[in-house]
Amino acid sequence: MTLANGRPYLAIPGPSVMPDRVLAAMHRASPNIYEGALHDLVASLWPDLREMAGTAGDVAAYIGNGHAIWEAANANIFSKGERALVLATGQFGLSWAASARAMGIEVELLDFGKSAPVDLDRVEAALRADRDGRIKAVLTTQVDTASTIKTDIAALRAAMDATGHDALLAVDCIASLGCDEYRMDDWGVDVTVAASQKGLMTPPGMGFIWFSEKARRATKGADLRTPYWNWEPRADASEFWQYWAGTAPTHHLYGLREALTMIVHEEGLPAVWARHDCLARAVWAAFDGWSQGNPEIAMNVADPAHRARAVTAARFGAPHATRLRQWCEGKAGVTLGIGLGMAAPHEPAYHGFLRLAHMGHVNAHMTLGALAVMEAGMIALDIPHGSGALAAAAGVVAAGA
Repeated sequence: MTLANGRPYLAIPGPSVMPDRVLAAMHRASPNIYEGALHDLVASLWPDLREMAGTAGDVAAYIGNGHAIWEAANANIFSKGERALVLATGQFGLSWAASARAMGIEVELLDFGKSAPVDLDRVEAALRADRDGRIKAVLTTQVDTASTIKTDIAALRAAMDATGHDALLAVDCIASLGCDEYRMDDWGVDVTVAASQKGLMTPPGMGFIWFSEKARRATKGADLRTPYWNWEPRADASEFWQYWAGTAPTHHLYGLREALTMIVHEEGLPAVWARHDCLARAVWAAFDGWSQGNPEIAMNVADPAHRARAVTAARFGAPHATRLRQWCEGKAGVTLGIGLGMAAPHEPAYHGFLRLAHMGHVNAHMTLGALAVMEAGMIALDIPHGSGALAAAAGVVAAGA
């Protein structure tokens, strides 16, 4: 017997839950791409996308996932042989470094491991050691989707400025945009990348780059650019097709328009950030409660200041994480995320970690329901855990509301 029949809940860190309104907006016949209503809809997207990133700068849109947007950023920022300083706090920082290296960019990697934040002293030391100014840009994630470590971008910019180095700052906000507070211009970011399938509540398949005037000037002669990845024709388009270097992703655009209406014009970004903060703290309260009865249960990021508001990675000990994920999905209809890149060398992949997403179109009953299902699974599987976790989570929600 299973209790999973009914509407399932996908609590993985992307693709996130898509609102019914977004799905309904996409459910239509193909539009005229040459003139008319679709052109007006697209024109309305750019101001809202700028607000999402907190910038008055340029924005370019692409058909592609997060890996494609890394490549677009690499191609526009660098020429072959130029150097990137990459700050890795988990799997996705390492992957962006690998993407850059594969394109012929020289990568200097500062790997801070899977559970620690960026060490700003090490960043300053690396930039001060670059006396010839070979480092063109610093690349970092605001939130690494695997480790769920959040980088303090404003503090990073201040550390960079303290060295007097002229490197650009490029930030991956794929997991964090629309979930964690982000202010591109206020924090001195030069390039921001994000994708559609997480906080933007739209199916995978669209990516975005925001870039400052400084970035435009500094990257004008980048020789890794190709006609497709070049951000200037997209940002400066005089004809509709130039936004996409070809046919527009029509139905994604209808979905994105509805999602941005919900985020920017109805709920408002500050309220969206506050909602994510409250739900994240409810999740943390539950994990704190469970860990009191089992030291093997622990959040991956010890300090709340360095935790994402979009997703939480936690250790359950192998093979309990895998058993719990399978029980939650098969018996109760809740799909949890795998512990991507978090397994110890002696462990089978994913068995010791899991991730619970609380990003995008998520509210209190969804998060509290997922936590209750997880506790039911621990009871059913005889996984030791502390008591009072659900009451603690409910208390956070009650106070936040």
